[in-house]
Amino acid sequence: MAAARWLLVSLLLLFAALPAWPEQGGLEGTVVRVVDGDTIRLRIGDRDEPVRYIGVNTPEVHHPTKGEEPCGREASEVNRRLVTGRHVRFELDVQERDRYGRLLAYVWVGETMVNAELVTLGYAQVMTIPPNVRHQQLFLTLQREAREAGRGCWAEPRRFAPSPVRR
Repeated sequence: MAAARWLLVSLLLLFAALPAWPEQGGLEGTVVRVVDGDTIRLRIGDRDEPVRYIGVNTPEVHHPTKGEEPCGREASEVNRRLVTGRHVRFELDVQERDRYGRLLAYVWVGETMVNAELVTLGYAQVMTIPPNVRHQQLFLTLQREAREAGRGCWAEPRRFAPSPVRR
């Protein structure tokens, strides 16, 4: 009986140390910092990882040559309200990292995909960089609706540059 209990406790400790794989797929982590409107830092297990949201782009806050763009602070603040300190689920696509070494991910807080929510609220534009195109059509639909409704950065003309699409 003691051996069975020891084995059960050992297995529980082993599984607790592994990254979580929720039912809907993907990995889990805790947001430890919001860098800007489309980039966060996640605590995944025992490491800190920069994560860039796939399929969207927000106005810059700390760009080395462009400086701060209109609506950049607002987009960062909305992202902060959505994810700061939250436990999130994230899903990778075909290309796992960008040229800066950041994980590229679709990020969920509960049932809300943060990438899509930023577009819906009007604080992110669609930015498609193949091969990571899984939710491109959803993002394009949400962007059209946000723009037509004048939400977020779409409220004032010229706050967003034309939507970047890379092939």
